[in-house]
Amino acid sequence: MSVPASGRASSRRSAWHEPAFRAAFVAAALLLWAFVVGIRAPGDARGAARDDVSILATEPTTLDPAAQGDVESAAITSQLFESLTSFDPGLTLRPALASSWGIGDGGRRIVFHLRPGLTFSDGTPLTAADVIRSWFRLIDRDNPSPLASLMADVVGVGAYLRGESSDPASVGLTAVGDDVEVRLTHPAADFVSVVAGPSFGIVPSGGEFGAVVSGGYRVARQTDGEITLTANDHYWAGRPSITTIHVKTTTGGRSPVDLFDSGDVDYAPVNALDASWIAYDQQLGTQLRSVPSLSVSYLGFNTSKSPFNDARVRRAFALAVDWQRLVKLGGEDRAIPATSMVPPDIPDRSEADFAPHADPAAARAALAEAGFPGGARFPVVTYASSGLVTDAGMLRQLHDVLGVTVNYESLDDLLTRLGEDPPAMWSLGWIADYPGQNDFLGVLLGSGATNNYSRWSSPEFDGNISAAASETDARLAGFAYERAQAVVQRDVPVIPVSYGPTFALSRQALLGAGQNGLGFLRMAGLAWAP
Repeated sequence: MSVPASGRASSRRSAWHEPAFRAAFVAAALLLWAFVVGIRAPGDARGAARDDVSILATEPTTLDPAAQGDVESAAITSQLFESLTSFDPGLTLRPALASSWGIGDGGRRIVFHLRPGLTFSDGTPLTAADVIRSWFRLIDRDNPSPLASLMADVVGVGAYLRGESSDPASVGLTAVGDDVEVRLTHPAADFVSVVAGPSFGIVPSGGEFGAVVSGGYRVARQTDGEITLTANDHYWAGRPSITTIHVKTTTGGRSPVDLFDSGDVDYAPVNALDASWIAYDQQLGTQLRSVPSLSVSYLGFNTSKSPFNDARVRRAFALAVDWQRLVKLGGEDRAIPATSMVPPDIPDRSEADFAPHADPAAARAALAEAGFPGGARFPVVTYASSGLVTDAGMLRQLHDVLGVTVNYESLDDLLTRLGEDPPAMWSLGWIADYPGQNDFLGVLLGSGATNNYSRWSSPEFDGNISAAASETDARLAGFAYERAQAVVQRDVPVIPVSYGPTFALSRQALLGAGQNGLGFLRMAGLAWAP
């Protein structure tokens, strides 16, 4: 999912300037999955005899899980619409609406077995046909999901999206009684992890989103400053402990720290600068949570247009900047210079360094070879940022090393712009839809992928991604992913910049606000300590 760049990102899938980045991180911290109740902390009187919780979040752009591609929206849709699987706080995949699943045909066929007696919140049956209908919405040719690429391994999806087939039966999704059968183009047993993402939430028919749900909560009321959620009595896992969730979507000009300290909210994401002093505050310090994040902040180039359709120019820009030093000097405590597009703690991630490292002489030579010696005749280009901590230093070093001018632009609608007409340079953040390397590689950089905002295409890269996805041996799959990352390092469609945790203030008596790195708070797992 996209998120504003940090300084982790966002979407699932994200874009950057500093205020937007921090707002997105409000949502990123909010998206914490927790299947079990957390460790009981010392008492907090404000938790006694309560059946409501107030949480600070960012206003979602949509309540439709298939339409969301940003972490702000996914933070809410994930509470409303459940999928077939989910991840617990230890990143172990667990059954959700599906009680179990089976994998056959060498990993090319997956059958999900739905729990008996499932219903939506209004009591109407939730069936395998509802699952198929909901997932087909991701590949609606007239209005495809921003994350339609997550369905790319399903038989027939590519042709269906391209309009080469209009027959739904050509797509490898079938309802058979209470089972959902998925046919895949190659062995891809990780599809059971892919469908844990918020985009795969099961929705009722009718086109309304929020009043009738499959998740732990439904929307009771929505105003400019609050989304009020109420517990779903028909939730498959039992009625949530907290009856009412007040999702506050505006601060009213106050800081998140002030809102929390005054008791107006019980959970408030905070930025790293505030976290650095809160940790030493006698009262607030014990309520500060470090929220790990499987995310990367990265910079991209529009490779479909001059001058960045030339890999030598992209390489020059990559080598002109000391990215590692700028991240460390960027003012965000605990930000980690990125070594690849795949963040730490993703299973089987390579420890090799695929990031560019400053080499001014090589940068100038590459730009000269591309026809712009000393920056002569190089056009002024625009950089639309979501708030990378490296922005100011990068612009200065590009000018000093290469003699080029880059105009800085901050866009509130950066994701829309990227989907329609990407600027020459841009930055985003991306948080994992599921803990897999391909979510940061093929989903973001594969030819024709909906989130490939660089519009880059490389048969060599695609071949390695396909080889990794088809490999049943994790070690051999890892080698294929390494080869794919080496292509990215060489051709520089994007530059990985940083990783880092986010932070939140949470009442000590609020149980279940655990984290697993996917950025999801599972509100159905919240409870007040007795």
